[in-house]
Amino acid sequence: MEENRVLAEDQDSVVPDTDQTSTTEKYLLFLSDGLLFGASASYIVEIITNHPITTLPLVPSYIHGIINLRGQLIPIVDIRQLLGQSPGSCDCIVILNINDTMVGILVDTVQKMIDVPIKSILPSPNQEQQTLVSGMCSLAEGQTMLVFDCAQLLCQS
Repeated sequence: MEENRVLAEDQDSVVPDTDQTSTTEKYLLFLSDGLLFGASASYIVEIITNHPITTLPLVPSYIHGIINLRGQLIPIVDIRQLLGQSPGSCDCIVILNINDTMVGILVDTVQKMIDVPIKSILPSPNQEQQTLVSGMCSLAEGQTMLVFDCAQLLCQS
């Protein structure tokens, strides 16, 4: 009978804290030109590397080309160019699903997935010039994460 009580106590200790899950959001951390960005995990489909990209004529310079991923053509956006950063040679592509539209972004490296308290995200200081960064926050490691606004990616002209 005492064994049952111990098991019940152990089960209670592994029940997730529902209050914490509603106050945090998962972000995928990635680097682009030395800046640390976080993209909401709700947009992330997959991460691929060394995939051949077909360039396209007559498209904006930030459109690096398209890839054929399992029969689906996906446009690839070079966020370095879109953000006015120096050009680089990256082969890491993060595939995003934005309102049922698949888009890939070229990033330097992908770091990890983290939980970020929603209250710790502050608005971006200069919102008018930078529509792709919707906020920022300090991480436990002393780094500053810029919140990459995936939904705004489709609004670029």
